[in-house]
Amino acid sequence: MPSRRTDPVTVEVVELIGDVVSRYHMEYEHAASSHQLTGAQAKVLNLLAMEAMPMRHIARKLHCEPSNVTGIIDRLEARGLVERRPDPADRRVKLAAPTEEGLQTAERLRESLDFAREPLAGLSPGERAALRDLLRRMLV
Repeated sequence: MPSRRTDPVTVEVVELIGDVVSRYHMEYEHAASSHQLTGAQAKVLNLLAMEAMPMRHIARKLHCEPSNVTGIIDRLEARGLVERRPDPADRRVKLAAPTEEGLQTAERLRESLDFAREPLAGLSPGERAALRDLLRRMLV
C-alpha cells in the first residue's frame, strides 16, 4: 500500500487544490481592483459584511498582526465603507462594521467572483453539498 505522500490520487488532489486556490486569488485580486480595493481590503470588507467584529478578531481570521488590520480599517473608513462603533456587549471594545455603502460594495464584490459559479452550477445540489462537507472536513 503506497504511503499518503506517494499516493497518486493524493498528489493530484493537492495539485488541484493548489490550482483552485491560485485561480481564486487571481480572480479575487482582479475583482478587488475593479472596486478600487486591495485584496486585503476586500477580504476585510467581506468578513465585516457577515458580522461586525473587533480588529483583533479580524487579525486572527486573516492570520496577520492587528496593526496591519488597523491600517486596512483606516483606509476603508476613509472611503466610507467601514465605521468603528462601540461593542454593545463591552463599550470599551470598538467594532469594525460596514456602512451601507460597504455592504453594497461587498455584495458587488461577491457577485463579481464568478470563476467557480459555472463549474459549481454543473454539479447537482447533492454533489455541491458533498463537496462543501469534504472541504469542511479538510479544515478541521
